[in-house]
Amino acid sequence: MNTAEAVIVDLPALARGLPAWQSHLLGQIGSARLKLLRMDEAPYVEETHDVSEALLVLDGALRLRIGGALRVAGAGQLCLVPAGVPHAVEEGSTGTLLIMDT
Repeated sequence: MNTAEAVIVDLPALARGLPAWQSHLLGQIGSARLKLLRMDEAPYVEETHDVSEALLVLDGALRLRIGGALRVAGAGQLCLVPAGVPHAVEEGSTGTLLIMDT
C-alpha cells in the first residue's frame, strides 16, 4: 500500500454526524464494502439480502431479531447474518455499527 493513499477515519466522530439508519459507504476492500451506520433506539424494518452481512458493533448495542429469536450484540461483538435470512432491528438499538458486505 502506498502511504500517500492511506486514510485514517475517526469512526465515532463520523457516525455522530450521520442521520440515523442511513449507512455511509466508507470504502471497499476487494469486493467487500465497509459501511458505517448510526442507530438511534428506533426499530428498523425486517429485511433480507442476497449477500451475507457482518455487523460489528463499535459502541452501544444491536438488538437483532433473526428467525424469531432476539440476539443482542454489544460493543466489540460481531453478528454474522447469512444471505437470504430475514432480520429486523428491534427498538432500543443504539450506537455505531460497521457493516461489511459484498
